[in-house]
This record gives sequence, structure tokens and C-alpha cells, in this order.
Amino acid sequence: MKEEQPNLEYVDQLSGDDVAFKQKFLVILKEEFPLEQQEYQESLELKDGDRAALIVHKLKHKFNILGLHQGYRLAVEYEEALYKGDFEMNPAFMDVLNRIDVYLKTI
Repeated sequence: MKEEQPNLEYVDQLSGDDVAFKQKFLVILKEEFPLEQQEYQESLELKDGDRAALIVHKLKHKFNILGLHQGYRLAVEYEEALYKGDFEMNPAFMDVLNRIDVYLKTI
């Protein structure tokens, strides 16, 4: 299966011809994502599953916005696992976060 890549199809659909809205939306995304990614890392270091789950919950919506539907499904499962203290899905989740991080730096 081909690795899913972030894209702006949904953002383009949402913004239509409103370039200012699209730019504002992307600025917010670019500002929030690194902060949430850092917060997630900190929760991992503390082994705080509940806190990590709350952050994954916020991040998963960004996955959908960026067209990462498989990543979204992964985040839904991972969020539930984290509430049980299970961090095993972290490597796969980190892969999605890293793809988004790289992508956001290119747009």
C-alpha cells in the first residue's frame, strides 16, 4: 500500500475562491501543529496516557483536514489505546506526525 501523503484538497474545497481564508487557515494550522506535536512528545516522556490521548484527539482532526484518512483512523485507535496506557502505536503515529511536519514546511 502506498504511503498516504498530506494534501490541501479539503482546505481548497473549504476555502473555494477565498484566498484570504485559505491563508488564514494555513497560518493557524502551521502555528498549532508544532505546539501540539511538542505537547504530545512531552506527554510521552511523562508516560501520561490520558494527556497524550487528549492531544491525539486534537491532532487527529488535522489529519483529516490534510487528507490523511488512514492516519485519522490510526489516531482514533491510538487515542483509545492511550486511555488504557498502551503506547505501542506510537511509532506509526510519529510517522504520520513527521510527514505532516515536513509537508507544512513546504507550503
